[in-house]
Amino acid sequence: MWTDPLIKFAGISPEPRRIVGVLADVDDANIIPQPNLTVYQPFAQGPIFMARIFVRAKKDPYTLVPTITRTIKAVAATQPVEHVNTLQDVRTEVLATNRVNTIVFGGFAALALAISVVGVAGVLAFAVSWRTREFGIRLALGDQPRQILAGVLIDGVALAAICVVAGGIVGWGLSRLAGNYVPQLQLPGPIPLIRAAAVILTAAVLASAVPAVRAARINTVQALRADQGTNLGIPNE
Repeated sequence: MWTDPLIKFAGISPEPRRIVGVLADVDDANIIPQPNLTVYQPFAQGPIFMARIFVRAKKDPYTLVPTITRTIKAVAATQPVEHVNTLQDVRTEVLATNRVNTIVFGGFAALALAISVVGVAGVLAFAVSWRTREFGIRLALGDQPRQILAGVLIDGVALAAICVVAGGIVGWGLSRLAGNYVPQLQLPGPIPLIRAAAVILTAAVLASAVPAVRAARINTVQALRADQGTNLGIPNE
């Protein structure tokens, strides 16, 4: 039975109802499924506050609005016809907020990824450029340019991989901590994380390869003199 004290103002009878069945979990009120408590009852046992008519159309459904309105008015002249929408319009309206949130948070995520890529590339490029004199010595001792390039790439990828793993562990820990205060907070799935890690590793490879290739191609004497002059803070002669 209905026990809400407001039922006497809504015209709902307080008499007991017989439960004739229990349905499975069905959410017919939201596009994104969520818990929805629903009680179905015969029209004769309570007032009808609102009714909907669903019309299947092969052409533009809005062209049928005048005909449907006239048909309803012929049955009940005082019955208003409001909120005429297609299911696609309803879906778009319901998902509008979620779509805006997705775009905003996606933009922030893309910006954070771009900052990470630029930071990793800048640090690795500086570190490789700083080793110009080392590359010159190795070339003078007989190392091949491809050996220098391979070593730099391995070092860059290893450093970036360590940073990605450390960042993943720290991010997981922070998400667990924040989850105690925001229960809806969830980590992204494995695919976005793998893609972000691949982008950062690719940036590390490119950031290491570009200066390494440049250092491997220059003259050994020039590399030694240029780096020596930079480290000592004296002009090159």
